Amino acid sequence: MADSVRDRVIAIIAEQAVLDAADVRPEATLEDLGIDSLGLVEAIFAIEEAFDIAVPFNANEPAASAAFDISTVAAIIAAVERLCAEQKRA
Repeated sequence: MADSVRDRVIAIIAEQAVLDAADVRPEATLEDLGIDSLGLVEAIFAIEEAFDIAVPFNANEPAASAAFDISTVAAIIAAVERLCAEQKRA
């Protein structure tokens, strides 16, 4: 399932960045990919819809959203995997 989550998150981020998924590297930041604050919010909504999860995210202060790390693509993937695992346990 991890690969599935990884691939879907990368596809969502790539769509927001108007890039090919192959160009989205795990170590890249959203800024590196050219995703602005509006693109970030749209990506969060798309992730929530794709995985049927609620992302604890403060759009006004993304750096303060400790529960959902957006520092890199890899961090976003890890956060989504964690939320999906928590949802399965609930």
